[in-house]
Amino acid sequence: MQRNNSRTTDFTVRETATLTPFLMKAFDGISRSKIKAILAGSGVTVNRKVVKQFDYTLRPGDVVTVSKHKSRAVLRSRFVRLVYEDAWIVVVEKSVGILSMASSLHALCVKSVLDDYFRKSGQKCTAHVVHRLDRDTSGLLVYAKTIEAEQILEHNWRNIVTDRRYVALVSGRMEQKAGTVRSWLKDNKAYYTYSSPTDNGGKFAVTHFSTLQATDSYSLVELKLETGRKNQIRVHMQDLGHPVCGDIKYGNGDNPVGRLALHAFRLNFYHPVTREPLSFETPMPKLFTGVFR
Repeated sequence: MQRNNSRTTDFTVRETATLTPFLMKAFDGISRSKIKAILAGSGVTVNRKVVKQFDYTLRPGDVVTVSKHKSRAVLRSRFVRLVYEDAWIVVVEKSVGILSMASSLHALCVKSVLDDYFRKSGQKCTAHVVHRLDRDTSGLLVYAKTIEAEQILEHNWRNIVTDRRYVALVSGRMEQKAGTVRSWLKDNKAYYTYSSPTDNGGKFAVTHFSTLQATDSYSLVELKLETGRKNQIRVHMQDLGHPVCGDIKYGNGDNPVGRLALHAFRLNFYHPVTREPLSFETPMPKLFTGVFR
């Protein structure tokens, strides 16, 4: 089934297929190299998610959308990978070593990378910060492209986000397979976050954890946030006696992977404008799982 409008052509997949042959058949006579160029320019989405993988597997019911406009500039950055983009929001995966937003006027950050990409691709918008990851934490982030989307996300964050999970490599063998940490978190004047089992005037924080893999030396732990406080995971793992590896602030000096071993791998939320449920997930960093080989 094919639908056309002034900006895109939509196809509904009827049977399992591979993306490139599917498009070659849909656009009779189009070359494989032309399709690869469209894919590279973020001109193809599957179920509204940008797909650049030429051998992506399509399932019955999938909606493939091909832009009729020239390919936009490609986001090229060793720090930021584009995961999803539409008129209102953009979802990216950030690497270790870059801030979510600038701490000074000219500091390199995800926002500045996105603003440069928007400018080069002719989009009249800027990236609005909705939430943050620490400089040394990698993983998924959503930014708004309009004030409207930013305001909806900011003021309804806890209701809009349905699942937000991290994976961490921590020091030592976890005693519990799963559990929950609850405490109040408060910063001192040196910006060190302290945890208290009773109300210390700080913010109440809840972290759910489950152990995925463990040896006597290290554990791989999945963490689900019920609240999103500053340094929450790092402090709560310290509370459990198993700090995140590579954490120079709340850790014990254990660093087998040469970085802070914390990665935001899942982010599910309702689209701020369309209300469509969106789900994003990235693979666990190979550095983390490699420790167990």
